[in-house]
Amino acid sequence: MINEQTAIRTTFFSIIGNTSLALIKGLAGFFGNSYALIADAIESTTDIFSSLLVLFGLKYAKRPADKNHPYGHGKIEPLITFLVVAFLVTSATIIAYESIQNIQTPHKVPKSWTLIVLGVIIIWKEVSFRIVIKKSKETNSTSLKAEAWHHRSDAITSIMAFIGISIALIFGKGYETADDWAALLASAFILYNSYLIFRPALGEIMDEHMHDDLLKEIREKSIEVEGIIGTEKCFIRKAGIKYHVDLHAIVDGEISVKKGHRISHKLKDYLRSEIPNLGHVLIHIEPNE
Repeated sequence: MINEQTAIRTTFFSIIGNTSLALIKGLAGFFGNSYALIADAIESTTDIFSSLLVLFGLKYAKRPADKNHPYGHGKIEPLITFLVVAFLVTSATIIAYESIQNIQTPHKVPKSWTLIVLGVIIIWKEVSFRIVIKKSKETNSTSLKAEAWHHRSDAITSIMAFIGISIALIFGKGYETADDWAALLASAFILYNSYLIFRPALGEIMDEHMHDDLLKEIREKSIEVEGIIGTEKCFIRKAGIKYHVDLHAIVDGEISVKKGHRISHKLKDYLRSEIPNLGHVLIHIEPNE
């Protein structure tokens, strides 16, 4: 429950930050003659909507298990991540299109003060990335990780804009489109980051095994329980911030079914107390031969 609340609070932080930056970038781009900043503002605007999607997903994932969803509603998280990636791809496409259009349109050199605005934005977005990525690791939230990379993508586009405007200001006439070329390059970075976000979310939907560290911890913790000799098969699948486990545990083959049943419950309770992010834990008892 604490992890869910942490993830939701972090998303509100992103929404407030993205809304403020979209306004700042848009105004600075318009009055500072910077198409790269305007493109940056477009991305921040899409970030607002993607953050709202993440917030919806986190709140929905909090719903308890019910008759139709015995494992809970955590699978909404990777689905939301797919939508976030779609927003990223859309914003990258818009930025690329606008950049190409602006390269072909004569315009003034950006104002020098736009570099100060960009410098502040770059620092803020990198700080935001570090805060949100830390929270995504603490909560094991896939959609929060996507949200963090949204911040990093925004920082990258701002860095590209900073470089482009600097070139335009230093070299002057004939280099007015440098910030547009920078925005075009930034769109390629955003597409690449989109793939990095998409791939683990796809693995989560497909129940792909990507949890070697957790598997090792489960095996180590299991043999600490009295009566457990060892473990065999162990399958882990992620749903939201929870991990559901199917574990084959080895016990003395001479004990009664009743005792084996008690040991399995003891093992289940111990694992869930020692590893807080575990959801359903199914124990299958195997006799030691």
